[in-house]
Amino acid sequence: MTHPLLFLLAALTLVAIPGPNHLYITTRSVGEGRRAGIASALGVETGTLVHIAAAAAGLSAVVAASATAFGFLRYAGAAYLVYLAYRTLRGRDHTGGPGLEPRPLHRVYLDGVLVNVLNPKVVLFFLAFLPQFVDQDAGAVPLQIVVLGAVTALIGLASDIVYAVAAGSIGAWLRARPAFARRQRYATGLIYLALGAAAAFAAPSARRA
Repeated sequence: MTHPLLFLLAALTLVAIPGPNHLYITTRSVGEGRRAGIASALGVETGTLVHIAAAAAGLSAVVAASATAFGFLRYAGAAYLVYLAYRTLRGRDHTGGPGLEPRPLHRVYLDGVLVNVLNPKVVLFFLAFLPQFVDQDAGAVPLQIVVLGAVTALIGLASDIVYAVAAGSIGAWLRARPAFARRQRYATGLIYLALGAAAAFAAPSARRA
């Protein structure tokens, strides 16, 4: 690996820029509470580990080079976000009124894993970003990718948890006010729909999603 300090600076800068993952985690935390937000953050970064393993094994390059495989990931990710929107908009809370139905944390975690694994922009991110800091002469390129990716995932997890905790506090404040709470489910569903549309139509980018 070359220039570790430069890598850390670049990773911190990219992770600090709010992206779709932050919006997804924030929405989850506002709608279902801080614990759901943290579970989503853990799920998202578990998905990142899957992408890191795929990049180290060379599978990410295969997916990026195949229009069919890349398109499948793109539209599968968009469809899953639309499904989350549908599930949210048709749900009712335990009181029978409009609101978000709390889901088991393991389901929230798995949602986060799938949202990130099915995001092809993350594939492109690791193909475009990590190789810049790999030293071909140092050998063990897959190991270097795993180490660099793991550091990026840890930084991302710290950032995600900050968003989850802050959004959880905002969500608790909103849920204590029925006038806001009644609109919360619809706002959350629309955000999922917007994320799904972005996943389906946005141009590929090297920025961390």
